[in-house]
Order: sequence, then C-alpha cells, then structure tokens
Amino acid sequence: MARTVQCVKLKREAEGLDFPPYPGPLGTKIWQSVSKEAWAEWLGIQTRLVNENRLNLADSRARKYLAQQMEHFLFEDGTIEAQGYVPPSA
Repeated sequence: MARTVQCVKLKREAEGLDFPPYPGPLGTKIWQSVSKEAWAEWLGIQTRLVNENRLNLADSRARKYLAQQMEHFLFEDGTIEAQGYVPPSA
C-alpha cells in the first residue's frame, strides 16, 4: 500500500515519496510533507532552471540557488519558472 502525505504544495492528501529526495533535515521535511506529484512538478521546473540559466551544478552558488528556489516552490506557495522558458505549443 502506498504511503500518503498531506501535501503542502497540492493542499490535499496524495501519494508520498518512497524516500527523502534530498539530504539532511530538508530532505526529511520534503519526504514527510511533499507528494510524488508535487516533487515531479518541481523536478521539471528544476530542469528548466538549470537549462535556461545554464547553471553549473559543480558550483556551490548554483546549488544554493536551486535549493532556495525549491523551498520557495514547495513550502512558500511560490510560482517559479525559468526566465525565457516558452512551453511547447500544442
């Protein structure tokens, strides 16, 4: 049976993650209160942020920036999108 959480992003009960997706206390917080659906949404945004901003993940400033954006998106009800990103047309 799937584990469920009260997702802070979706504002409803949903299937939880199988394991903490991030190290440390923040990873535990995400695992306890973010659903698979919301995490998948964040991963898409993160990919666009990395690509559109040409972030080098070996750079600690880029990783810090992504962590801040992740917390804003997941826990502060923030809307984030990569500058210059244009979604594919239907």
